[in-house]
Amino acid sequence: MKIAIAIILGCCALGAGTAMIAGIGPGIGEGNAVAKACEAIGRQPECKSEVTSTMLMGCAIAETTGLYALVIAILLIFVAPEMFIELLINYK
Repeated sequence: MKIAIAIILGCCALGAGTAMIAGIGPGIGEGNAVAKACEAIGRQPECKSEVTSTMLMGCAIAETTGLYALVIAILLIFVAPEMFIELLINYK
């Protein structure tokens, strides 16, 4: 029984860590978006407001992927182990 609980806890921790790998993508994508926006503003300073608003909207949409991964990781750390352990106890 103790080994099964340890396996559940370990797998939940591994799943949470794997889910947080999705946080790398938004960081890279937002960095590229900001770099291109700065480049565009440098070339045409008069369209600064249009470029900035479009960049901010794109960054907000890209950030949702990282937030979803964070929510999944938090659920795997704090909620899932209790549910799985309860299922294990009720199964026997």
